[in-house]
Amino acid sequence: MRQNNHARHLLRSAIFAFIAVSLTNTSLAQTDYSQVQIVPHQVRGNVYYLEGAGGNIGLSVGEDGVVMIDDQFAPLTEKILAAIASINDGDIRFLINTHVHGDHTGGNENLGKQGIVILARDKVRVRMLQNSPKEALPVLTFVDDISIHLNGEELMVMPVPAAHTDGDSFVYFMGSDVLHMGDVFRTTGYPYIDLANGGTLQGTLEALAIAIGMAGPDTIIVPGHGAPSTRADVMEFRDMILDVMNTVRPMVERGMTFEQVQAANPTAKYDGKWGDPERFLPGVYLGLGGQ
Repeated sequence: MRQNNHARHLLRSAIFAFIAVSLTNTSLAQTDYSQVQIVPHQVRGNVYYLEGAGGNIGLSVGEDGVVMIDDQFAPLTEKILAAIASINDGDIRFLINTHVHGDHTGGNENLGKQGIVILARDKVRVRMLQNSPKEALPVLTFVDDISIHLNGEELMVMPVPAAHTDGDSFVYFMGSDVLHMGDVFRTTGYPYIDLANGGTLQGTLEALAIAIGMAGPDTIIVPGHGAPSTRADVMEFRDMILDVMNTVRPMVERGMTFEQVQAANPTAKYDGKWGDPERFLPGVYLGLGGQ
């Protein structure tokens, strides 16, 4: 058992290193933020999202001001604020972080210095304490559902099981029937189960089940990346994960290594739609007990 645990630890370490290099190369490819355009889109009623570089920024706007969900990268803050001002000239009352990743929290320091109240799950603050300045940290943290009552509706902020990371939250605009899912759901690629930040395969399925269970046929779902979607789109995403799991599980049970599973290309029939599975397969393999 000790040898198996050691081998599993080495595998996880190797996978973390591989993903870290992949993420570094990806981030280095996007360096000219002067060319990034921040595009506002109305979702429904007083709910908008901003498209730019990084995660989709959710907005509630109205007579009480602005509630903001995530903030992309620091060099984009001025453009983001200008885009928000073009929709609503009120104060930004709260900034909600859906999870810890820099393409969703990179603007925290800039906004925190302006006195904007940042809130997130306690686990997000704990992880950010490792390498973030004081001004970037959430000042309000939670472990259970919380509600914000502004702009004529209730925003319910909900912690979900460890999925993309161990600090994921959904934000549901109850009056508008709009659900922002952060990076638990995306339309631009396979799920990214960030093992280094506590993400899990089982938690991903559980979090998706929560979204599917609470959404109705008319609910508009804002993904962490990509275009607004429906409950049916989230179900398709969930079903794809289950199908890949059913393909990988017997490979794991036969004792195949991660490299062997990867070479077998268990996602082949989905790659045309979801792209490269390099950040998805490690979470599946380890989540199914791969050694």
